[in-house]
Amino acid sequence: MEGPLQDQIGESAEAQSSEPLESLTATQVLAQRLQAQFGDAILEHHEARDMPVFVCKKEKIHDILKFLRDDPNFTCNMLTDLTAVDYLKHPVKQRQRFAVVYHLHSLDHGHRIRLKVPLSVADLCIDSAYDLWKTANWLEREVWDMFGIKFNQHPNLKRILNHIEFEGYALRKDYPIDRRQVLTVNDSLMDEMEKRLIEKGLK
Repeated sequence: MEGPLQDQIGESAEAQSSEPLESLTATQVLAQRLQAQFGDAILEHHEARDMPVFVCKKEKIHDILKFLRDDPNFTCNMLTDLTAVDYLKHPVKQRQRFAVVYHLHSLDHGHRIRLKVPLSVADLCIDSAYDLWKTANWLEREVWDMFGIKFNQHPNLKRILNHIEFEGYALRKDYPIDRRQVLTVNDSLMDEMEKRLIEKGLK
């Protein structure tokens, strides 16, 4: 990855590195900046399809996301996607079975960054990013609905794709692919519609 990200953080990275700046990749430069700020909360980093990827501890993910949004060197002002992965039976050994994945984009500088947060089956929860980007609202609900990962401080963490009687999490690798679940009660979503109308002053 070359361009604005390399230029924006070059000066600070050169000061922190014993290597000449020109010998470092943009991902290495960014890694130095994040590790200087968050230490061992940055577990690993690499580059995938010209995008830097950082694996982070869940305890610091909210701080890392806020830093990447607010720091003028990065200005990742757009959360383009938030999803999850179930690595059950994955051929390559992973840190944990699950991971939450964030894709960030800087509209000012043009760069993109991916963050991955490993989560153990015994502790499937992580802080919400809703207060940083409102787009996280429905994205986090979808991850909760399909994977069963809880987002702390989310304002309305309920199913969004499956109905209210649905049991289990359909995108987990151990969910039976041919299982069907019938809804037996009304699921009109009027509670959400009423709230939105009141917020907009239409009721």
